[in-house]
Amino acid sequence: MSVQEDVLDTVRRLCRERGEWTFSPDEIVRALPGLNPGTVRTHIVSRCCVNAPANHAHRWKYFRRVGRGVYELLAALRPAPASSRRHRPGPRQSPSRAVGHRRAGTRREPEVRDTVHAFVVKDGDWYVADCAEVAVVTQGRTVDETIANLRDAVALHLEGEEAGTLGIVRTPRLVVTIEVRPADAAA
Repeated sequence: MSVQEDVLDTVRRLCRERGEWTFSPDEIVRALPGLNPGTVRTHIVSRCCVNAPANHAHRWKYFRRVGRGVYELLAALRPAPASSRRHRPGPRQSPSRAVGHRRAGTRREPEVRDTVHAFVVKDGDWYVADCAEVAVVTQGRTVDETIANLRDAVALHLEGEEAGTLGIVRTPRLVVTIEVRPADAAA
């Protein structure tokens, strides 16, 4: 499961348990101790937030900032109340599909992606690369060194994994977005 999926599932679960749809990034960080806290916060406040500055090439419309340090799960992603989960099928739905059943003998294969997106930013004297789909973060003194380290880190992360368990092919394509600030470009 990708970081954004982990974050979304955790937000849904916590909000459903509390009966309200707002949360703070710190609550989610505490609920996901196995993930890097900075990565979780970045996904909440930027990569998954509809009203965040558009500084990431790949974004998901999961949350909306409603106050300082307070975010809301968008209505379209909220789980339906238990009493309304079963509904009558509309004119285009068969009864079995309306309640989430599959036809006998069919199996939905998990989506397998062939691309890993990474975002590189300059942090002091280092360039830091952070992947969106897999839990990989690496760094280097130059952009070229960072990308070489990124290739190695992604390969090591996928090494020994059962094909498709991470939803990514064994040798994915890397799409790297490099954020350059005007001060960095002049240096």
